[in-house]
Amino acid sequence: MPSTPHPTSELVPGAPRHVAIIMDGNGRWATQRGRPRLFGHHAGAKRVREIVEACPHFGVEYLTIFAFSTENWKRTQVEVAGLMSLFRRYISKETRALSEYGVRVRFIGDRVKLDKKLIKLMHELEKATEHNTRVHLTIALNYGGRDEVARATQRLAEDVASGQLDPKDVDEETLPRYLDTHVLPDPDLVIRTSGEARISNFLLWQSAYAEYEFIDTLWPDFSKEEFGLLCAAFGVRDRRFGAVAK
Repeated sequence: MPSTPHPTSELVPGAPRHVAIIMDGNGRWATQRGRPRLFGHHAGAKRVREIVEACPHFGVEYLTIFAFSTENWKRTQVEVAGLMSLFRRYISKETRALSEYGVRVRFIGDRVKLDKKLIKLMHELEKATEHNTRVHLTIALNYGGRDEVARATQRLAEDVASGQLDPKDVDEETLPRYLDTHVLPDPDLVIRTSGEARISNFLLWQSAYAEYEFIDTLWPDFSKEEFGLLCAAFGVRDRRFGAVAK
């Protein structure tokens, strides 16, 4: 990653502070080129670097990417195994570059089903970047919005049962403290590539008031220029959060 400083978010008025991306279309991108689906996933992983690098330039402080869902286990064994290998390789290869660029990396999702080597690499990457503040990159791995809410509710119920939390004190501000994303601001903008117009169980609670962009571009073709245009378009939207415009 380049070491040349980019402008910070303070220089980009109206920019989305937190952008979440459903990175869809890797498989179709590869199929269009007569290549196996994993070829597309490798191309998509390379695209992540370009978008992470572009974040400070467009005023984005937080970037959350949907890498592998709880439903993706239904794919073929070959594809799942290939994706897990890709994740291990990506973490090993990018740890130093991410740290030098000032990226703090976090992972969200249920780690229990992941293999021990991958979990260890995830922990090491989080530890190696924990003091960085330039870009906050969150990778959703074995993540599902309903699964996250279920796990959060279970933890909340345990605190109620142990007497640490009074049921009468539970409100819409309580549950977010138990979510995987409890240290992150809610996303301002959610982008889905590949032409599909659905959210696929991604950040269900957090995206209640997010703006959405469903674009036709397949993820490996998603450029920093297109990313910048979407961030700029966000800046002119009238976000009222349920209120009436004055």
